[in-house]
Amino acid sequence: MTLPTVRGWRRRVAGIAAAVLVAGIGAAPPAAAATSTVDTALEWYDATAATIATGTRPQVTNSRAWAISWLAAARATRTGAGRHYQEAALASAVHTALTTLIPEGAPTLDIALRTTLERIPDRRTRQRGVAAGRTEARSLLAQRAADGLDPASVNPAFPTPDPGPGIWQPTPPSLTTAQQAGTRFATPFLLDRADRYRPGPPPAPDSERYRADLAEVRAYGAADSAVRTPQQTDTATFWLGSSLTLYTGILRAALAQSTRPIATRAGLVAIFHVALVDTQIATSDAKYAYLRWRPVTAIRAGAGGDPQWTPLHPTPAHPDYPSGHNTYSGAAEQVLTALVGARARGPYTVTSPSQPAATRTYSDWRRPTEENIDARVWSGIHTRTADEVGVQLGRDVAAYTVSNAARLFA
Repeated sequence: MTLPTVRGWRRRVAGIAAAVLVAGIGAAPPAAAATSTVDTALEWYDATAATIATGTRPQVTNSRAWAISWLAAARATRTGAGRHYQEAALASAVHTALTTLIPEGAPTLDIALRTTLERIPDRRTRQRGVAAGRTEARSLLAQRAADGLDPASVNPAFPTPDPGPGIWQPTPPSLTTAQQAGTRFATPFLLDRADRYRPGPPPAPDSERYRADLAEVRAYGAADSAVRTPQQTDTATFWLGSSLTLYTGILRAALAQSTRPIATRAGLVAIFHVALVDTQIATSDAKYAYLRWRPVTAIRAGAGGDPQWTPLHPTPAHPDYPSGHNTYSGAAEQVLTALVGARARGPYTVTSPSQPAATRTYSDWRRPTEENIDARVWSGIHTRTADEVGVQLGRDVAAYTVSNAARLFA
């Protein structure tokens, strides 16, 4: 399976963008100059990120919290006109959703809500916005209450398959049982079924394509690789951390650079995370449909293998195909390209939790995807085919999300 041609990709993006405009999502004119110097959407974006960063919940559970809180905000801001009303509605919706989903964050979120509301001079406007935000958040929380994205449902006990060529087995050093096996059974926000875009099977273990994939990982992804450059090691390390955390900075850049009204900007964040939740459900479906072993297992156990081979970075505890990091990247790139454009309004700089002292600067949304594909190979974690197929799966799910985004606001 290969990535789409540039021409096909451009046609697809153009078609998606047109569908979004017809649906009325993102078609609003630029916002008028605000009298306040505080960007309320960005203020609550940062509050959301800080709240979600607490604890050890699965990534998809955190993505769900983003999606619920900002979809509620996007709906609430569309229930009335006026910047102050919409600011109160956004703050109230995000506050209500997050304090319910992550109650330990309530004290800090309460302070943030008071700070926002104190800037709104008209009491009646403030109260109406707060009421709208609470109503939308409570409604959506009730709707998603049993969606299967809580930590216990995401990570049920999963029996280790019998070993065999190509079959996933727990990986060293932790030999942890398979994780995220339950995500495939969760209820998507928009996707009609988890396997709608399930890719075809991975290359057979004895195929030429798989042998080439494995040879690349063996050479470039080894902890003691003699061919991986320092720059490649940096790329692998930068992109090692949680995809949600890494893309929080990228989406923030798009939000900060936007001149659209607050309701449209809230919609961008909501659609982004709805797409990412549905992508993670589709990823789990594909991973556990194929149960493809990880490179470390193949290299150690295969014919002529190296039982001492060790990847640069520890291998996550779930199957190789497709790469979850790259389904996330593909979906994120697709949403931002469709709703913002192929390029950012200006250069943006992001950080990484797995390489705290480093920053990287980009001018578009595609370059992070390209780096992510390479990074998982150079980490010794994924084959290139798993990465490339992951990108396409993410793009497919996100394209479906954007094309059907009007249903989120009906």
